[in-house]
Order: sequence, then C-alpha cells, then structure tokens
Amino acid sequence: QVQLAESGGGLVQAGGSLRLSCTASGNIFTPNRMGWYRQAPGKQRELVATITTGGNTNYADSVKGRCTISRDNAKNTVYLQMNSLKPEDTAVYYCNNIATTLGYTYWGQGTQVTVSS
Repeated sequence: QVQLAESGGGLVQAGGSLRLSCTASGNIFTPNRMGWYRQAPGKQRELVATITTGGNTNYADSVKGRCTISRDNAKNTVYLQMNSLKPEDTAVYYCNNIATTLGYTYWGQGTQVTVSS
C-alpha cells in the first residue's frame, strides 16, 4: 500500500498563487507517475498535471502556462505550483500515484483550493 499526504490548499484571491505538496509513503513502486487531479462541485474529477519518475510532464490545457508540476524522487514528493489562479480553479485537489509497470493506483484524501473573485 501507498499512502499519500497532501498539503498546501487554502483560500486565495484571484490572481494569487498556491503550492500544493504530496508525499508518498509505504510500499512505493518504481517507475511511477505522480500527479494532481481536481474535482469541482457537480463535476467529474479531471486531470491537472502529472509527472513521471523520469520527469516527463503532462498538463491539462486549462492550466498550461499557469501551473508547474515537479517532484523530488529522493523525498517521494510531488509539488504543484499554481499561479494566476482563477475562480474556476476552485476544487478539491487530489494527489495520485500510479505504479506504471504494475498498474496500481493510489489516491490522497484531497485538499481544498478556493479562489475568490
């Protein structure tokens, strides 16, 4: 099992910034892909950004140019730097870890991000 502990959510005004962190612990498989997904009220969970063990990244079109995902493999931690935040970025943000060879998928409990206009 892999446990994912998220932090960094909160309330911010439009145009502001937040940095989310997620640290994985437990039986961590490599290679893996870690990332962030979000779910707004009444909407489906959607991709925000992912990053592989090797550093390959993928972003949703809605956050390209405003968000940067990074990771510290030694700390088993992934970060999401979010800038120029918009009210439509308001959602619960979930950390995700996928063991890419075995297909095991793990989710964090989520952290709330609220952007006021």
